[in-house]
Amino acid sequence: MNYKEDFPILQNEIVYLDSGATTQKPQQVIGKITEFYEKYNANPHRGAYSLSVKATEIYEETRKKIAKFINARYPEEIIFSKNASESLNLIAYTYGLENLKKDDEVVISIMEHHSNLVPWQWVTKKTNSSLKYMYINSEYEITDKEIEEKITDKTKIVGITHISNVLGTINNVKRIIQYAHKKKAIVIVDASQSIPHMQIDVQALDADFLVFSGHKMLAPLGIGVLYGKKEILNKMPPFIKGGDMIEYVYEQETTFAPLPNKFEAGTQNVEGVIGLGSAIDYINKIGYDKIQEIEKEVVGYARKELEKLDFIEMYITPNEKNHSGVISFNIKGVHPHDVASILDASNVCIRSGNHCAQPLMRYMNIDSTCRASFYFYNTKEDVDKLIDALKKAYNMFKKYIK
Repeated sequence: MNYKEDFPILQNEIVYLDSGATTQKPQQVIGKITEFYEKYNANPHRGAYSLSVKATEIYEETRKKIAKFINARYPEEIIFSKNASESLNLIAYTYGLENLKKDDEVVISIMEHHSNLVPWQWVTKKTNSSLKYMYINSEYEITDKEIEEKITDKTKIVGITHISNVLGTINNVKRIIQYAHKKKAIVIVDASQSIPHMQIDVQALDADFLVFSGHKMLAPLGIGVLYGKKEILNKMPPFIKGGDMIEYVYEQETTFAPLPNKFEAGTQNVEGVIGLGSAIDYINKIGYDKIQEIEKEVVGYARKELEKLDFIEMYITPNEKNHSGVISFNIKGVHPHDVASILDASNVCIRSGNHCAQPLMRYMNIDSTCRASFYFYNTKEDVDKLIDALKKAYNMFKKYIK
């Protein structure tokens, strides 16, 4: 089946290969959002009238749906945010500031998106703790040796991306969580690049926190999720203060509402929550097995076709079992922005730049890359058009390449 039929924006000649940045939205999701505004638009948790009650019901039912989707123990362990970046900042500025002290260590990987790196720089400086990195080997993977050397008795927090948004490497987060827990550290998993492609069970992983953005898994922009173990969330102070996260407010003191409201101040992105619920329904209908079957075939084909181009340098692990739907590459001697511009003229959409991972780029001794990121709506024909466009770009620049 060609799933492009469900995506209005893909009904033209566009070859969309930037799903790692944001996925396109199926009509089913768009329709649910429209239905909300046409039939149920009201502010949840605010009114005693039937429209507000219905909006509250839809909002909270979606929380339960997400809890079931990732196998959280309790619905109140699901906190809605703006995106994964906000979720990660929430953890850093509440749990991090409250629990880190002098000589403690935070360990993250060199693969981390800036959102799981920059907050820890600030928090460790503020608490006089230190920030350490797990580095990758020549195959763009983190070895067990690296995990065991970097996570020590001083480690209190470990942050790890499930899948690198630059390399597509699938990290062994379960192994990292198990080892970190032996050292009595808590683990934050950034699942932004993984949850669109694979089933995640937070209880099986034993993750303390897990975050993701809806827009990378068919949902609207501006909706994210923070999962946290209930016993940890209960001990954390609120991140943003205001309406709906309070219990009682006096002139000089305030008490806060229980989970999840404590972390959801102000009017929430109800449209986004509904869209995320619809996106989960859509993913469940297709099934992760089918999604992975399609992606394995298309991404495998893309790897093979790109390897045939002697003017291309790729930055991916040779271990296909540990590789997801992201392929970073460069045309040797040509700036990625130039490549992306030429490809755009052929209606092929790829990402170019440092992908919010400057420390990783610096570690790899490169400034930036081209990135093609695939999803189940991509086809082998899309790959063929990418290859043709790359050949065109190379032919335009080859006389200038030294």
